Amino acid sequence: MISLNKNYNNKSFIKQKILKKDNLKISVLASGSTGNVTYIESEKEKLLIDAGLSGKKIEELLNQIGHSLSEIDGLLITHEHNDHSHGAGVISRKYDIPIYANKDTWNAMGKLIGNIKLQNKCDFENNSLKTIGDIDIESFRVSHDAVNPQFYAIHYNNKTFVIISDTGYISDYVQGVIKNADGYLFECNHDLEMLRSGQYPWSLKRRIMSDTGHLSNIDAANYLSKLIGNKTKNIFLGHLSQNNNQKDLAKITVSSILKEHDFNVDNDFILRNTDFDKPTDIMDI
Repeated sequence: MISLNKNYNNKSFIKQKILKKDNLKISVLASGSTGNVTYIESEKEKLLIDAGLSGKKIEELLNQIGHSLSEIDGLLITHEHNDHSHGAGVISRKYDIPIYANKDTWNAMGKLIGNIKLQNKCDFENNSLKTIGDIDIESFRVSHDAVNPQFYAIHYNNKTFVIISDTGYISDYVQGVIKNADGYLFECNHDLEMLRSGQYPWSLKRRIMSDTGHLSNIDAANYLSKLIGNKTKNIFLGHLSQNNNQKDLAKITVSSILKEHDFNVDNDFILRNTDFDKPTDIMDI
């Protein structure tokens, strides 16, 4: 396995480079319990965060925003669960795309995604910083029932976009890392009442609500109330359960709680929906 990692122990990353002329561009291609993929673009790089759908479906979603898998320079995996890694092996083999993940995740997903060229197996440990082309990416560990799950803060042109999902809670350390980002893709997995009264077995309900499960709409809103800063302009509500949540309900819940904390929702920043099978428009962050 190729290790390109730099040790990174500071609580947050302060960019010291000359500012680029263009903005970071993102599209949430798919977000939900059935599959997750996010597209990231800078002046020089085109990256995917996670590949939780088939290669064919990911290509279809990219085509809808005017891009193709043949353009992708790298793929970052957050953890081994199928809704985040399913298409990784196929697209790496077909398009010769490097995959970045930590060693534990590589060990856990190896049999799931199949053989990958040695030069495309790139190590990216948690709580570290890696530069891919002109993008600086900061990894941080989350609390989920995977072997070593991590998510990412993407830094480019003095802007930061944070993806955080699949976590039962957010530690003080991680809150320090991701505070006052320009944009977030933030988990709103379930509505507590829908989950509690739903048809899932109690063991699964308990897993979802645990510290190694998923954030509810209320959890998301309460954490966002601590994280939103003057730079924050766009918040995508993601990883919604198809059985235990609804887009309108998630948005109303988060908006209401943030307004209770005196945030000027829809003026200072925008709450945006995501879909499990339809990409958002490409946006500048």
